[in-house]
Amino acid sequence: MGVMAMTAIEAGGPARVSATSKTILVVDDADFIRRLVSIILTMEGYTVLEADNGKKALSILGENWVDMIITDLDMPVMDGIELVSAMRSEPAYKHIPVVMLTSEFLAFRKQQAFEAGINEWVPKPYITRKLRDVVFKLSG
Repeated sequence: MGVMAMTAIEAGGPARVSATSKTILVVDDADFIRRLVSIILTMEGYTVLEADNGKKALSILGENWVDMIITDLDMPVMDGIELVSAMRSEPAYKHIPVVMLTSEFLAFRKQQAFEAGINEWVPKPYITRKLRDVVFKLSG
């Protein structure tokens, strides 16, 4: 099993500890959604980190290597669009794929999310297979 010896400076952000498991940050203010998504991803072999708002997610990004983010849109403190906008303004986080997992149905909010820099939009309620397919596609 190999270990990537990459410093935070070389990576332009936090050091990645292991090349064997991809890490996904799940951001949602609903505990049950975070738990459900975490279970699905853990069963698929991913390492999962959790945050209940965008501000906490940014803090986690500053301390951990993250390969992907799955975020809700509507959250207190910092919503999903604010999180993605903040991420995309930082060179170290521009490469991270972002999936918006949301119950939002308004077309202009979806457009705002894509303009902010998300990669995929998955509506709630979602089909487990759909979420797994999107994660696999973006993390492959």
